[in-house]
Amino acid sequence: MRWSLKPKPAADKIKHLAEALNVESFVAQLLIQRGIETFDEARDFFRPSLAHLHDPYLMKDMDKAVERIEIAIANNENILVFGDYDVDGTTAVSLVSSYLKMHYPNVATYIPDRYAEGYGISFMGIDFADDNGFSLIIALDCGIKSIEHVAYAKAKNIDFIICDHHRPGATLPDAVAVLDPKRNDCSYPYDELCGCGVGFKLIQALGQNRNENIEDLAPFLDLVATAIAADIVPMTGENRVLAYFGLQVINSNPRPGIKALIHQVKKKTLEITDVVFIIAPRINAAGRIKHGNHAVELLTEFDFEQAQQFASEIEKYNADRKDLDKLITKEALSQIIDNQEEERFSTVVFQHDWHKGVIGIVASRLIENYYRPTLVFTQSGDKYAASARSVKGFDVYNALEACSEHLEQFGGHMYAAGMTLNPEKYLDFKNAFEIEVEKTILPEMLQPEIEIDAAIDFNEITPKLIRILKQFEPFGPLNMTPIFMTSEVVDTGYAKTLGAADEHLRLFAKQENSSGVAAIGFGLGKKFNLVSQQKQFQIAYTIGENEWNDKISIQLMLKDIKAQ
Repeated sequence: MRWSLKPKPAADKIKHLAEALNVESFVAQLLIQRGIETFDEARDFFRPSLAHLHDPYLMKDMDKAVERIEIAIANNENILVFGDYDVDGTTAVSLVSSYLKMHYPNVATYIPDRYAEGYGISFMGIDFADDNGFSLIIALDCGIKSIEHVAYAKAKNIDFIICDHHRPGATLPDAVAVLDPKRNDCSYPYDELCGCGVGFKLIQALGQNRNENIEDLAPFLDLVATAIAADIVPMTGENRVLAYFGLQVINSNPRPGIKALIHQVKKKTLEITDVVFIIAPRINAAGRIKHGNHAVELLTEFDFEQAQQFASEIEKYNADRKDLDKLITKEALSQIIDNQEEERFSTVVFQHDWHKGVIGIVASRLIENYYRPTLVFTQSGDKYAASARSVKGFDVYNALEACSEHLEQFGGHMYAAGMTLNPEKYLDFKNAFEIEVEKTILPEMLQPEIEIDAAIDFNEITPKLIRILKQFEPFGPLNMTPIFMTSEVVDTGYAKTLGAADEHLRLFAKQENSSGVAAIGFGLGKKFNLVSQQKQFQIAYTIGENEWNDKISIQLMLKDIKAQ
């Protein structure tokens, strides 16, 4: 594990902002590192407001999308809301369909089957629309590359509105409207929305037509916050505002489906990490193990007892997902060793019977063992399908593009992607991908990194600092929980290992001129000898709180420990 200290901004900038905000200089440093340099920017950061959301009509084609939906409503057309089977897709479908149904009855939803249809808009879905009299399909979290599908629908007199956030190809589908802030010709001020976020901008525009204000749409933000957390989009700008108010909805008045999912959780207040680790995996489990329709049913159900029934079924799918995840990870790790591929620059593994619903999770697990770009393939009909995950700083999408001659189709982001190929192309692709990664990856990208925001002493950790850091929430990419480094630390003699296999470490850390502070390091049990010898060491950590017997105390969450 390598440590890197983020560059310190210019001293005059730090001094100016610290004085303007009346905060310690290193707090000003944290803000500047997040792109916040003025009093007004800091005020907006610390006091998010729904008024900070951009006008949805700034998005290219938004006027066309709204006009086509209004025509459909006026002409009594049937509207099909279509979306991907993951959290972003199912929350987006739930959001747009439930909003439309508040105003108009002829609305239905469609989630493609992960196994029979695969990712994105499907010919089967278009045939379903044709057979059932739908003349307008609103596609969410997919469709930006579905040129053939949209043309196929057009030949059947079915119009498309596409709401996507993935990178477009060279040509856009011939849809009535293509809403995607990543379009080159779209000047929307914020291009990091998730699919559900783009769906929210659509209902925001529709709402403006109906003289609804943004507060009227706030109840939908529990869905948007869940999608933002699950899709790992930057927690900046509009995303941070949407997540901030979405968390308020989740904690005060969530929809019955989300309430049912968190019903068993003991925590009084959920944070964004709870959404990531509690709510999102359960919504995802439906599409992974059974069908994404189950997630939409849960998220659009208004009867709490019925929602609890749906949630209990999804809990079973999640348990099955965990079992499959463990089994396939074990088999994939064995395959890497059997093939003597431990020293490669990439991981590419395949087994025909691996469950397609968990290969993305398995790819992430493999990166925990072999820190490098990873693809996990399985059989999908007569093709091989894969999920890709990447390491910090490496653009796996670009690497796939460089090897695209071997692929049937692919799509995704810098850090996560999906693809299919013909079986006879698998080995050629695997070799080409390894060559491409070796050629383009920097050596430091192959080693996990702890990015440290600031070096501080323990006497700088005050109740005021903790209050300020809480206002940095919600955390996420580009606004991660600040990581601090402290040097010349000793344990006061209380260090001990925890867990059945002594895998965790607890200690009471102290600097020469400070009082001690409790610290816990999950997975750091192996560092016990380093801290128990009364020698000085360095720690990298985040600052948290521990609640015990109704008392709250400061607790450092250790990321790593090094000898001084």
